[in-house]
Amino acid sequence: MSTAAESWPETVEAARAALAHVDLSDPQAALPHLREAAVKVTEAIDEAMAAALLTEGATIRQAATLAGLTENAVGPRLARTSLLAAYREGDRVTRTGVERARYDLEEGRHKSTPPAEAAQRQPLRFRARRPNPG
Repeated sequence: MSTAAESWPETVEAARAALAHVDLSDPQAALPHLREAAVKVTEAIDEAMAAALLTEGATIRQAATLAGLTENAVGPRLARTSLLAAYREGDRVTRTGVERARYDLEEGRHKSTPPAEAAQRQPLRFRARRPNPG
């Protein structure tokens, strides 16, 4: 269970470090640091949701509500986490994957993604469903 306790606090600290480099008197120079902080906060939210599901018994719906997301948005985000990436089905983690991860955690066989792989994750990007006619 130490994986759940270690993962997301580190990303919160990385976001804080990025924010510490923001020069409020220079908005242009601040933008890369703000973007880095935003990416780290998103990673922290994803990892905290995964930890809540595994260690606190939260449901995907509860995690979505607490994070201010739709339930459908949570599965792909969980698939990028170090705690649940090994339990994804396609490009998302489902309730079944969470249940399997919980069982494996209880049995001492939980599979977590190595930190090197987790560092290579790309943030989700918006893709339009249909081309813009304009």
